[in-house]
Amino acid sequence: MKIKTRLSLYFTLISCGALLLVLIALFFAVFGFLQTDFNKRLSDRINVATQLYLKADEIGADSLVQVQQRYLERLPNEVIRVYNDNNKAAFNTTSNLIWSDKIIEQVRNEGSIEYEEGDRQVVGRYVKDNQGNFVILASAVDRNFWPRIMMLSKITLILFLGFSSILFFAGQWFAKKMLAPINNIIKQITQIRSSNLHLRIARVKNKDEIAELVSNFNSLLERLENAFELQQSFVSNASHELRTPLTSIMGEADVALEQPRTNQEYERVLQSISADAMHLQLTISSLMELAQVDFNYTQAVLQPTRMDELIWEMHDYWTEKKGEGKLNLRFADFPEDEDMLVIQGNKPLLLIALNNIVDNAYKYSKDAPVNLSFEAQAKQIIITITDLGPGIKPDDIANIFKSFYRAESTRHIQGSGVGLYITHKIIDLCHGSIQVESDGSTGTSFVIKFNKTA
Repeated sequence: MKIKTRLSLYFTLISCGALLLVLIALFFAVFGFLQTDFNKRLSDRINVATQLYLKADEIGADSLVQVQQRYLERLPNEVIRVYNDNNKAAFNTTSNLIWSDKIIEQVRNEGSIEYEEGDRQVVGRYVKDNQGNFVILASAVDRNFWPRIMMLSKITLILFLGFSSILFFAGQWFAKKMLAPINNIIKQITQIRSSNLHLRIARVKNKDEIAELVSNFNSLLERLENAFELQQSFVSNASHELRTPLTSIMGEADVALEQPRTNQEYERVLQSISADAMHLQLTISSLMELAQVDFNYTQAVLQPTRMDELIWEMHDYWTEKKGEGKLNLRFADFPEDEDMLVIQGNKPLLLIALNNIVDNAYKYSKDAPVNLSFEAQAKQIIITITDLGPGIKPDDIANIFKSFYRAESTRHIQGSGVGLYITHKIIDLCHGSIQVESDGSTGTSFVIKFNKTA
């Protein structure tokens, strides 16, 4: 059974249950009202008998009947009896019905009674008068009661069935309308394949659970797209970067084996092969590092990270590795509130990213001191790493974050060209941004900004 049908059924059952309770309550209210109203009409007969017979010097029975017929509608099989202290009928409008002494005494003891006797309703009242104490009993048959109840039952049943049908179709319409965004999402999902993972589910206007579902599904698509891109990038980079040194090694070996060579020539060939092998080893290590970082990237969990503690860990690491004074820290306007030092990030990956920048700074500045400034603002944390190297040309700045890209002026320095690519991905994962500032001749500054409200 589809959700739409289930929702409409649940809606109908709940609504019909509430409607049924209301109709039942209304039925019993009308039922009780009809009984009470008929008893009230009987009480009116008692009042007339009290006022005319007991208070008006005992008018005759005929006069009482005439007054009742003139001012009161006659009830079916109406009987009115007045009993004195001896339980004798002092006055009655008819002789078709008598009451036992037990009933009369009950009226005296309780003051008034109302009860049903077969198809009759009976009302009794004890009245004290200067002529004596009397018990007045009035009774009649409510012939319209059960026809009215049957008519009310039919109306109630028709209303219940009619409104139940209306509620079911209203529930169908309501469920269809509420599930329309989900049906739209399903249609869009069926169009997404591995070849078009860049597609996203259109966001809905309302900020509800469906909007949250769309947001989470789009995030899932983004991670899947990133994983596919990482896989394709790794295969492409591996095939390209591994082919070049292997081709060079095979070419050098083939040339050397074509004819006998001198010892000097064999030595030169072996040195060339050794250099290519070292380059191949460095490339393989870089590819493995890239694969590991990409794997962690797709599974990274962001959590509160104290950036000042991370910076001090970096300082201790490079001080031990390069010596005292090689990494100079400067904290600008260090805040007292510790929350201003926290971002949502992944500490192990952030250490890799920032250490890659510092390592490049030492590498291209020939181990000259590196300066790192730290500034915690209200909405972001800014980290600036500055080296004393030859700088980066403007044409190269736009490409240095691409995988395996190396500037022409740095080809002589050992490296693989994946460090800054990894750094950029990690900073982007932690909701940060990175900019490069350099005039191309005297030093380079990497400015990293992390948004604390991400």
